[in-house]
Amino acid sequence: MSMKLVNIRMDEDLKKEMEIVCNDLGINITTAFTIFAKKLTREKRIPFSVSIDPFYSNENIKALENSINEVKDGKVIMKTIEELEAME
Repeated sequence: MSMKLVNIRMDEDLKKEMEIVCNDLGINITTAFTIFAKKLTREKRIPFSVSIDPFYSNENIKALENSINEVKDGKVIMKTIEELEAME
């Protein structure tokens, strides 16, 4: 089987993290991508779920921003756990 060179651009930190994980698995990045390519071509689909974390939805980001603004504006009452327990 003839081999071809494939160049992939990715963030440097991501590459370093990927190298660590691959090393822990006893493989290199080339082997990891080959596994991905074989599974992709065999199944004719991306072999894992690709989804967006709902934490980063526009609705949740707005809610988080509102909460942060309420804290900054002094609209939130903060209590320690001891103060909350004393209220019981």
